[in-house]
Amino acid sequence: MNTDNYSNTYAENMDTIYSISYPIYFDNSLDELVKFVERGNYSRFFVLTDENTGKHCLPMVKEKFGPDADFDIIEINAGEESKDIDFCIGVWKMLIDFGADRQSLLINLGGGVISDLGGFAASTFKRGIDFVHVPTTLLSQVDASVGGKTGIDINSIKNIIGTFTQPKAVFVEYSFIETLPARQILSGLAEMLKHGLIADAAYWEMLKNSDLKKPGADLIYLSIAIKNRVVIEDPHEKGIRKSLNFGHTIGHAIETYSLLNDKDPLSHGEAIAIGMICEAYISHKRTGFSKAELDEVTAVFSNLYPRYELKESYNDSLYEIMLKDKKNQNGKINCTLLETIGKCSIDNICTKEELFEALSYYAGL
Repeated sequence: MNTDNYSNTYAENMDTIYSISYPIYFDNSLDELVKFVERGNYSRFFVLTDENTGKHCLPMVKEKFGPDADFDIIEINAGEESKDIDFCIGVWKMLIDFGADRQSLLINLGGGVISDLGGFAASTFKRGIDFVHVPTTLLSQVDASVGGKTGIDINSIKNIIGTFTQPKAVFVEYSFIETLPARQILSGLAEMLKHGLIADAAYWEMLKNSDLKKPGADLIYLSIAIKNRVVIEDPHEKGIRKSLNFGHTIGHAIETYSLLNDKDPLSHGEAIAIGMICEAYISHKRTGFSKAELDEVTAVFSNLYPRYELKESYNDSLYEIMLKDKKNQNGKINCTLLETIGKCSIDNICTKEELFEALSYYAGL
């Protein structure tokens, strides 16, 4: 996919974006959330959150709904460890205890874990109730909340169980970004940079020339617009939506390995940044991605993200994790690769030797 100067289409405004079957609100988004609930004629509504979002973001939502609003809060622990079947069962049980019926609404207020877990819980509770996303992290705003993917992890295999179920709406509140630590900003930034690499060279250039310690609302808007265009073209990931997997075959394996073995595990974005360097290297070897572009990608990510010690002794474990990746075909490891900045190639079967060589490339930087 190559949208070239697609980003220029949105450079002058930040209007509501319409996805497959739902709107994505940017302007006065929390006011729009209240209007949405009032229009929906729901029997009840519930807010799923974690302790961090409950502290920093839930008060703003409560204020918008007012003191007389009647809703229940379901809170889980923050972190990827909560995105499993046990916590999902806990959400289902709370919905039962609170008297949720098929005319109820679940508001997922949080980051990617909340979006993925909450969407899955709602899409399966009583064969499906309505849900909306109010993403509170940069990562969830530009990635998890858009596209209708829901999911949970099993045995640390990311998103191995899930559904394609679209939310009824997404409400992007930029002020939530101001509550985030720098590391969380960097985690979301990896997905924004990915959008430029796979689909929009002009957007990649915009990001490179911006203050990435605090991405502006316009850059977030453009990132969501790029992802949304891909999703609309291919809702169920049969073709071009696979482009969004760039960096994720190796990156997810590194993220899982770190989660299982490190006292301070890598964030999603930190792991995906490593994955993009590695898969850019394979791209250079396989799909004509130039050495100059490989050097550029390597430099951008290396300057932004902390160095991770990737030892050769990890390779076999990483490979075993990759073999369980949901994107694989006939037991073979499948990668999205770059042809040039802004254009990618999907469905590339990569060998063990190629993957190990890419890991060695990063380790030797």
